[in-house]
Amino acid sequence: MPEAAAPDGAPGGAPRVILAFDFGLRRIGVACGDTVSRTAGPLHALPASSGAPRWEAIDALLREWQPALLVVGLPYNADGSDSAMTGAARGFASELTRRFRLRVELIDERYSSMEASATLKAARESGLRRRRVAKADVDAAAACVILERWFTAN
Repeated sequence: MPEAAAPDGAPGGAPRVILAFDFGLRRIGVACGDTVSRTAGPLHALPASSGAPRWEAIDALLREWQPALLVVGLPYNADGSDSAMTGAARGFASELTRRFRLRVELIDERYSSMEASATLKAARESGLRRRRVAKADVDAAAACVILERWFTAN
């Protein structure tokens, strides 16, 4: 009897690492999770220059984490239409596929940065987080939100 496939295509639900990206023109937030715990944790935000990622930094992350799948958040307007950044995020996802030969899935990221910012600020106000909330922290936390949404959808 063949083994059932997990949502990411892994036979028998074998654990797989997934990296998620919150694409931006200045920073790209990155989070990591796995198909067993189905939770995400922030890694950091990679610098970008006018929307051009530092591909060597992404390559280093992929070598370190060996993900089975990549998830990229798609920024839509509140009404679900494409935003000014949707095309750039799709281009980033296509380039990830081309460069690294990994499957890339896209997921709606509407309000992920707002959700991440609110969570981080609440943690600071409650004393769980000691240092101030930087933009890079919000980007990495937004990547967590994106990955958690992917887990929920899959």
